[in-house]
Amino acid sequence: MFALRVHSVDDNHPLSISSNPNPNLGERRGMVHLFRSLSLATALPRTTSRTTLLFVVAVPNYLSSDDFIRFCGSHIDEVSELLVIRNDAVEDRYSVVIKFMNQLYADAFYCIFNGKRFSPGEAEVCHLLFMLSAEYTESADFACTPPSGFTELPTCPVCLERLDQDTSGILNTLCDHSFQCPCISKRTNLSCQVCQFCQQQDEKPTCFVCGTSENLWVCMICGFAGCGRYKEGHAIRHWKDAQHSYSLDLEKQQVWDYVGDSFVHRLNQSKADGKLAMMDSRCMSTEGDCGTYGCTDDSGISAALFSSKVEAIVDEYNHLLATEMETQRQYYESLLLEAKAKRESSVLEAVEKAVTSKMQDIQNELEKCLEEKKAVSDINQKLIKNQDLCRKKVKEIEEREILAIRSKDEKILDLEEQLTLLNCDNVRKLKDGNLVDM
Repeated sequence: MFALRVHSVDDNHPLSISSNPNPNLGERRGMVHLFRSLSLATALPRTTSRTTLLFVVAVPNYLSSDDFIRFCGSHIDEVSELLVIRNDAVEDRYSVVIKFMNQLYADAFYCIFNGKRFSPGEAEVCHLLFMLSAEYTESADFACTPPSGFTELPTCPVCLERLDQDTSGILNTLCDHSFQCPCISKRTNLSCQVCQFCQQQDEKPTCFVCGTSENLWVCMICGFAGCGRYKEGHAIRHWKDAQHSYSLDLEKQQVWDYVGDSFVHRLNQSKADGKLAMMDSRCMSTEGDCGTYGCTDDSGISAALFSSKVEAIVDEYNHLLATEMETQRQYYESLLLEAKAKRESSVLEAVEKAVTSKMQDIQNELEKCLEEKKAVSDINQKLIKNQDLCRKKVKEIEEREILAIRSKDEKILDLEEQLTLLNCDNVRKLKDGNLVDM
């Protein structure tokens, strides 16, 4: 994965393109700083590192903005934003940041155009990178500071091309990224102080402080020329003052790193003895002319370079295979987890369905029991009412019987009294002899 920071004090300007007047096509000037994630060993896109933001590293300047839009073809309609970034210090090419509407469009554009030549008769190819982010800032310090977990890709101080074989969009360049005089002479822009010291020798270079012309070192950052530590040591003093770590030995054309306290020019491993062989790139300069340069002729260096490339490819594919296997493992583990989740979900659904059905049956039985209870309760209420009525009727009957008995008793008592009187009267008449037969 890559990240982009652009040091720019400019604003976005709309591109005046006749073929596609899209308001989301813009242009600005700035210096591009490209950062690469430390966790990735290659620039191959992986399933976890793809985004909708693509970066075209280098578009040759002979291809105008209109030509680049035509180069994109119908895919330009799938672009939500497109920004052309031009650097005034790099006159032969520019970069493009493209944001697509969705991931599918970005993947299709990458598959079609990555590695494709801009023009059939030219050597430059379209090199695309998936970007995690693209930031624009007016602060040079912030633009040069790598985000957490990223490192900046270096550029050639001569031609400003990316010194990374995976991200360089230019195949054939005028510069082969070395500081020999023939290399520098191929460049016409000599604004770089290092280039001036290597190529322009009308006057013999001297130390900026003490004026000595022996054992000179040139700062790779600002072009300060100072004498070595075996003279007055103005070069190392410049490093201590300005913290510019890299310095070029004008005589041997070797780069010294003050922080690491060692040379940092490229070393090749000899196949014959396995030792590190340094490329001898001494500048064969005379008093006023810049001649050719020589290299050591190690017959094993070419084989060692080829072997190192093969090993790098093997390591790359081993890393890719391990990553893909890990991805497949995670994929199938996710399938197993998904199947387990589906099974648990189906079991839970079945249990829930059975419980719901049982609860429904119980609810139905409860409602039936409640209905029966209500019916029995209604019957009971009716029976209670009937019982009250019966009790009232029985009570009334009992009261009437009591009254009737009482009335009869009174009549019997009255008859008994009348009978008693009659008997007394009859006795009295018998006594008087006046009883008359009836």
